[in-house]
Amino acid sequence: MAEIVPADPIDDHIGIRSNYEHGETSSAASTSTATAEPFFQSLAITNGGSGEYVPGPFDSERLPSVFASEIQRFLRVANIIGKEEPRVAYLCRFHAFEISHNLDKSSSGRGVRQFKTALLQRLEQDEHVTIRKRKEKSDTRELKRVYHAYRDYFMRHDKAFDLEQSHREKLINARNIASVLFEVLKTVSNAAGPRAFTDGNAIPKKSEFNILPLDQGGIQHAIMQQSEIKAAIAVMRNVRGLPPAQDFKKNGGFVDLFDFLQHCFGFQEGNVANQREHLILLLANMHTRQTHNQTSVLKLGEGTVDELMKKFFKNYTNWCKFLGRKNNILLPFVKQEAQQYKILYIGLYLLIWGEAANLRFMPECLCYIFHNMAYELHGILTGAISLTTWEKVMPAYGGEPESFLNNVVTPIYKVISEEVEKSKGGTAEHSVWRNYDDLNEYFWSPDCFGIGWPMRLDHDFFVVGPESKSTANNAIVLSPDKSKEKKDEEAEDATEEPPAEEIHEPQWPGKTNFVEIRSFWQIFRSFDRMWSFLILSLQTIIIIACHDLGSPLQLFDAIVFEDIISIFITSAFLKLIQAILDITFTWKARYTMEYSQKVKLLMKLIFALIWTIVLPVCYANSRRKYTCYSTKYGSLVEEWCFTSYMVAAAIYLTSNAVNVVLYLVPAFSKYMEVSNHKICKVLSWWTQPRVYVGRGMQEDQVSVLKYTLFWILVLCSKFIFSYSFEIKPLIAPTRQIMKIGVRKYDWHELFPRVKSNAGAIVAVWTPVVIVYFMDIQIWYSVFCTIFGGLYGILNHLGEIRTLGMLRSRFDSLPSAFNVCLIPPSSKRGKKKRKGFLSNIFQKMPDEKGAIAKFVVVWNQIINHLRLEDLISNREMDLMLMPMSSELFSRKVRWPVFLLANKFSTALTIAKDFEGKDEILAKKITKDKYMFYAVRECYESLKYVLEILVVGNLEKRIICDILGEIEKSIQESCLLKKFNLKVLPALQAKVIELAELLMDGDKDHQYKVVKALQDMFELITNDMMVDSRILDMIHIPQINEGEYVYLTRDIDQLFEGVNSDIETLLFANENSIHFPLPENDPVIEKIKRFHLLLTVKDTAMDMPANIDARRRISFFATSLFTDMPDAPKVRNTLPFSVITPYYVEDVNFSLKELGSDKEEDSIIFYLQKIFPDEWKNFMQRMDCENQKNLEDDLRQWASFRGQTLCRTVRGMMYYREALKLQAFLDMAEDEDILEGYETTEKSNRALFAHLEALADMKYTYVVSCQSFASQKAKNDPHYRDIIDLMIRYPSLRVAYVEEKEEIIQRKPHKVYSSKLVKVVNGFEQTIYQIKLPGPPDIGEGKPENQNSSIVFTRGEALQTIDMNQDNYLEEALKMRNLLQEFLKCQGRRPPTILGLREHIFTGSVSSLAWFMSYQETSFVTIGQRLLANPLRVRFHYGHPDVFDRVFHITRGGVSKASKTINLSEDVFAGFNSILRRGCISYHEYLQVGKGRDVGLNQISKFEAKVANGNSEQTISRDIFRLGRQFDFFRMLSFYFTTIGFYFSSLMSVIGIYVFLYGQLYLVLSGLERALIIEARIKNVQSLETALASQSFIQLGLLTGLPMVMEIGLEKGFLTAVKDFVLMQLQLAAVFFTFSLGTKTHYYGRTILHGGAKYRPTGRKVVVFHASFTENYRLYSRSHFVKGFELMLLLIVYNMFRRSYQSNVAYVLITYAIWFMSLTWLCAPFLFNPAGFSWTKTVDDWKEWNKWIRQQGGIGIQQDKSWHSWWDDEQAHLRRSGLFSRLAEILLSLRFFIYQYGLVYHLDISQHSKNFLVYVLSWIVIVAVFLLVKAVNIGRQLFSANYQLGFRIFKAFLFVAVIAIIIILSVICELSLMDIFVCCLAFMPTAWGLIQIAQAARPKIEHTGVWHFTRALAREFDYGMGIVLFGPIAILAWLPIIKAFHARILFNEAFKRHLQIQPILAVKKKKHRP
Repeated sequence: MAEIVPADPIDDHIGIRSNYEHGETSSAASTSTATAEPFFQSLAITNGGSGEYVPGPFDSERLPSVFASEIQRFLRVANIIGKEEPRVAYLCRFHAFEISHNLDKSSSGRGVRQFKTALLQRLEQDEHVTIRKRKEKSDTRELKRVYHAYRDYFMRHDKAFDLEQSHREKLINARNIASVLFEVLKTVSNAAGPRAFTDGNAIPKKSEFNILPLDQGGIQHAIMQQSEIKAAIAVMRNVRGLPPAQDFKKNGGFVDLFDFLQHCFGFQEGNVANQREHLILLLANMHTRQTHNQTSVLKLGEGTVDELMKKFFKNYTNWCKFLGRKNNILLPFVKQEAQQYKILYIGLYLLIWGEAANLRFMPECLCYIFHNMAYELHGILTGAISLTTWEKVMPAYGGEPESFLNNVVTPIYKVISEEVEKSKGGTAEHSVWRNYDDLNEYFWSPDCFGIGWPMRLDHDFFVVGPESKSTANNAIVLSPDKSKEKKDEEAEDATEEPPAEEIHEPQWPGKTNFVEIRSFWQIFRSFDRMWSFLILSLQTIIIIACHDLGSPLQLFDAIVFEDIISIFITSAFLKLIQAILDITFTWKARYTMEYSQKVKLLMKLIFALIWTIVLPVCYANSRRKYTCYSTKYGSLVEEWCFTSYMVAAAIYLTSNAVNVVLYLVPAFSKYMEVSNHKICKVLSWWTQPRVYVGRGMQEDQVSVLKYTLFWILVLCSKFIFSYSFEIKPLIAPTRQIMKIGVRKYDWHELFPRVKSNAGAIVAVWTPVVIVYFMDIQIWYSVFCTIFGGLYGILNHLGEIRTLGMLRSRFDSLPSAFNVCLIPPSSKRGKKKRKGFLSNIFQKMPDEKGAIAKFVVVWNQIINHLRLEDLISNREMDLMLMPMSSELFSRKVRWPVFLLANKFSTALTIAKDFEGKDEILAKKITKDKYMFYAVRECYESLKYVLEILVVGNLEKRIICDILGEIEKSIQESCLLKKFNLKVLPALQAKVIELAELLMDGDKDHQYKVVKALQDMFELITNDMMVDSRILDMIHIPQINEGEYVYLTRDIDQLFEGVNSDIETLLFANENSIHFPLPENDPVIEKIKRFHLLLTVKDTAMDMPANIDARRRISFFATSLFTDMPDAPKVRNTLPFSVITPYYVEDVNFSLKELGSDKEEDSIIFYLQKIFPDEWKNFMQRMDCENQKNLEDDLRQWASFRGQTLCRTVRGMMYYREALKLQAFLDMAEDEDILEGYETTEKSNRALFAHLEALADMKYTYVVSCQSFASQKAKNDPHYRDIIDLMIRYPSLRVAYVEEKEEIIQRKPHKVYSSKLVKVVNGFEQTIYQIKLPGPPDIGEGKPENQNSSIVFTRGEALQTIDMNQDNYLEEALKMRNLLQEFLKCQGRRPPTILGLREHIFTGSVSSLAWFMSYQETSFVTIGQRLLANPLRVRFHYGHPDVFDRVFHITRGGVSKASKTINLSEDVFAGFNSILRRGCISYHEYLQVGKGRDVGLNQISKFEAKVANGNSEQTISRDIFRLGRQFDFFRMLSFYFTTIGFYFSSLMSVIGIYVFLYGQLYLVLSGLERALIIEARIKNVQSLETALASQSFIQLGLLTGLPMVMEIGLEKGFLTAVKDFVLMQLQLAAVFFTFSLGTKTHYYGRTILHGGAKYRPTGRKVVVFHASFTENYRLYSRSHFVKGFELMLLLIVYNMFRRSYQSNVAYVLITYAIWFMSLTWLCAPFLFNPAGFSWTKTVDDWKEWNKWIRQQGGIGIQQDKSWHSWWDDEQAHLRRSGLFSRLAEILLSLRFFIYQYGLVYHLDISQHSKNFLVYVLSWIVIVAVFLLVKAVNIGRQLFSANYQLGFRIFKAFLFVAVIAIIIILSVICELSLMDIFVCCLAFMPTAWGLIQIAQAARPKIEHTGVWHFTRALAREFDYGMGIVLFGPIAILAWLPIIKAFHARILFNEAFKRHLQIQPILAVKKKKHRP
């Protein structure tokens, strides 16, 4: 085999080739071609039939990560030029091979050997072929020729900036090719000889730019011509006064300030380039907003830099003040130098933040780093001299490349990473590892300065665990000189690090400030004031009810008052509990806790102990012992009486009185908390925890007053209801129960000596107390509905709800549009804001061009609706508004759909009218749109005739006729002079003429003439009463020197049309201008005229599409809401959008769509769901079938799913809107008349300016977590993302690249965060920032966001999930929304702007409909109230817009700690409020959002949210907000976050408590005894109390907000109809089932943990879920609980005594029956095709296979019951001791059945001896032994002794039957006894299983565990049989199947969709 050597001698190449062959030939040869082909395929082409080899492209995209970035550009260029220049392509590939071999000579990297082999084979194939095709004598000359060609092309066109897109792409291509060829040529020339090549006019490699082309060639770009950009760059490049570059070992001077910082501190080049552009854009955009105060726009003002300084360093300066340190931002007095210093400080912070990786979640850690580096920076800038070394101060870590990453970021990152490893994937207890918050809060203490600078890696902070060593082993050793120098600097700044007193062994510092402990006590601890208030209020209500007061004044009676104030004793005990909990829960944080905080906790405990002793003692000693003082005569109170207890209580309340005063004066309390004065610190020491966040969160006085009033109303209503209906009715029965003595029980009473029937009292009172604590949630819902509805009405929500409303208000839209969306002119100033009634009557806007701008925007909206296929071509024509110069004179031509049928109606009125002209005119003008239609039709006819008729005589005749008509109208004699009955006939002729003109067929000219003549005849003969026009035809007319002679009489004029047409009127070919030009605007006007004449009433319902109607209505409504004035685009706040993406669908593939199979496809399903949109799509594509439309078809389908391409399209509307608005801001009237699209094509300079403005203001980044792996696998998703970037050139994709680097011949993984774009169809890296390690060490989504947030720009940031959508008309309001950041909401400007969402997935199934309404009510009426007046809205949805600078300096837009931050979004809101932010909510802008629409997907989502809320419950954020909010704001916070879930849990627990209480009363005999006694004494209230303690089902009231919101937006009649329809479609079943999901996962996660992200999938969901899948999902969360409730109800019904009829029993317990049946049946009711017989049979087979399948390693839970059962206990395996004990205690409830029921058996013969219960256990043991014997027998004999085993089983069966018969004869065992035994023993067995599961670690390796597992399987099998039976029976009935489909898909049936074919297809598709 010949060596590959270029024609010119290149020694290096020969050497490399030889080395490669000798070193790797054997291994490479062993790698077959087949092995290499899957990785790197090359294309070999034969030329025709001759078989000549033609080089083809080589794969340049899938390359080994070791050297992909180094060689990819060479391979790409080779592919581009390979066809034209094959030899140059060969040399490029050879050069790539050399680079790859040098980087990995041993081929140890992943995929390297295969790549080298494939490329080597390709080079061997190409070598001789390409030499023959070489055009020059040598390779060097060949390269030079091609290089010069591309270089010269680039040089010629480089200066032009207004090139078309195709030319621009060619220029970029030439630049890239030339730069690559330059490198190859340089290598080849150097090998040929040192003088073979000179670098003159070189085009070196060009790094791609993001927004600003800051290199030399970028100055011609339009964005670089912006004055504000120039000013910012000038400031950035001001390097005067900086230290010389030689001090930092840099050749040449500094380019700009960032270049200086890079070489000073060792930042990465990619980070520096990224943050350079970032800061330039920030400065430029801020500069534009302040130029009105500046003298020159070309010079950056001080105000701009100062504002940015304030934003960036607000948190840092607050941190310094909190720690008592002086900040290190030191500025010189010279103004010019000060600005340079400020830019350097901002740049330094940005560079630290940009390279901090995971440390970005730790804002105070970044403050610490900046604090030290800023100190160093100032020393460098001022030339400070070290007092020890007498040399200049230099950075501690030097300026070597990646110095900052290696020495600062990596050590701290390693601590984070190792702590996360201790968490075992988030399953370990939170107390044993430090999360992001713990590590960050370490820097809230002055102890953090002990870490030092350079950092001491042997410090406690870097110790990961007690068992692990410090990371000091990996410490980076500094040179002695630098160490001495740093010690000297530390001596100068004594505050930096306190001297160490002694050397100690490093130890793990433990948690910081807070420990996340799993306990329900956390709820009490976080909201102790609320629980104390409710408990004390309950005690007060009970006391008042016991005294039976007749008047409120009796409260001041001495005895009553003394009893009431006894609540302070309870308060003291609650304070003691709180103090104990505080110490217990913070014990593991004691090492990092300040000494003063420890003292405070101890003192609180001591004071609480003292008060718990003092108050009870005083109360006992002074009870009823009053000291009284008489008052003056006439006073309201005759005498004052008090006791020593009252004095003690008054002293006890002094602290509360202080809190009340501080609450009433929030400004003072805020100052106290925030101030760093010693006095304030001392005063707030007792009440305030010493933490950095949570201080100064008080709202202004008005806001406090509003939410206080709200809660006073709620609490008053709640307490009145509780007193009247819950507490007072139980007082008398309780007294009776206490008096009755019960001596005879129905069981063996374990506590017979307990007096006053305490058990009965507990059973009666406990459910009521639970209701008392949870019903405040219901009252909140009621008042939320009332206040939210009123607020919505006052803010014009739903002002335009229907198309009728839209039509009636449409003429006011231009004015509203002008006020809202057009920037106010400088002359006019600010626009007048709208009041409540000011929008009823709107006038046309006075501003010139305002109407024209509205028309431009309206037409763009309609055009985009058409592009989205929401409307048809005809609907678009009917809805567009014509653009004409008349608009500037305020004359509007309204859309045809407003004027539909108006003209015909006016003709009808005129035709039949008899009377005066004035009355006719009044009738027509009464309907404004009728008047518009008549006027426009008349004017249009005039215009058409003017254009069409060009003959002189004809024109004169027409003018006279029109003049006569207009004169008659002016003189009000139209009815006298004209016969209007002829108008319909004239209309028909005009329509005929219009159709002929639109057709434009030249052969039909005679028809046009005929139509004109017919019209002339109608007017002159039939309409005009006195027609003097006819006389003109006989008189020769002279016109401009020409003579016209008419030779025929009038009678002959209309004869012989076809035979002698040339001689007739209009017949001369010069008389009319026909046909008209095709693209002439006249044709468009004629089309509109024709529509006005012909469109009927049906056009009034345009658009027909529901979504289009909703969007237009909402947009119109939003124009009447109060929104800030729109600034010009130039002054708009810049913003970014970021979308985290994992592996979801980008586009539906053709395979997924299944378009080849007509009915087995997603496309078939989508056609049925969106039939109108499919029809519009086919119309737009102008074809009747879907062949040859693959790309368009994929897009159409993907835009209707929850795909990334839908989200990207929606978010790119922001850019489109900005360009459109910038066009309106800058365009002249002529440009507006031409239209936006026309100007875009014709005026390149203006368009380039629009693009530049859009780039400055908007950035969109998609954070693709799996992009690198998708690229490596050549995943179709990767190609789809590339296609997205091609379609949207400004789209950017950020991802983390995992790359291998060969270090010492071993591959090491290196992680980099990259930003890419597409250039000429190829992915190009813009920035690459190396990371300290894998970034995804926390929760995936926030880590994904964090890795890409550095690439965002602007002052605002919107986080959008990839299941969201946006619309052009909503994007137009974004600049208004951003202005909200400049307005104060109360005390401070907002830091998060909340937006509403529209759920676009609610149109098919009933479940989707329920979810969309539920979600809509939460994101509208719920959040509306949270924001104002309650002031507790947080971050709930991804549409929210963040103040970007605020959040990136305070930890980011989410939190990422494993498990605890599972609901990462809401923590961004918590963090924002804790750091003195403000969150507002705005309803004038909405974003689309998709939701899960199948029950299983919804349940997974609900489970994830419940898990997240349980983790929130134990989090520090909830604790701090609950403690630091004032009382009423704390109530709002609780009931709108975790309180909702805890109240739901309490309601379910209340049902259990009620039933178990009733079971106790029934089985013990207490109920019978009490009822008998009550009847003897005729006490009715006692029986009522015992009989009516079921729950008042107020859950329906929680649906009130939904009804109110639907009423506001759709009308209240619609709301009532929808609500009733929802109930008929089993909405109550769905919401009750959802309640079970929430309570199960919330309670279990708090108790045991196990929270995890549950992917739900976002596919199109209409498919059948198997019975096995439903059982796996809902067995423990719903089915077990449903069976337990049913068992309780059955037992209760069997043994009850209090109810005399079954009707009463049903009325009392119907709600519980409903809940139990719902939990058992809902998964099957909401399962598509759930009652199909074929599916039922398949499910039964699958179920039996699943239940019998043995588990094991690698067997998934969906394949085996065994694997599933083990997985279901995962939470118990990770649970702590106390949680296991709690589980065991809860399981003991199952034993009450056995204990109670065995004494009611006939066989017990009414014995109450305890021996009966013991014997029952013997029976259970016997049954267990029997089962065990059968299992042992099966194992031993079933294989080899089948007959013996069967005989053995038969013997056991006969024995059991015999024993039952004997017992029935001797001991009177009845069939009822057997049934009762089953009811008794099954719960006991289940309880034993639960206890065994909790005790698994102790019994897992014993035989007991195997028996437990076998028993559990039998239970699951039995439950499955019970559940499956009804399904099988119902599946037999055909009517059930159809009825079920109707209920489940009612929304689809309403839209006439074919559901059964879809389900049939899905059945066929999913059948196993």
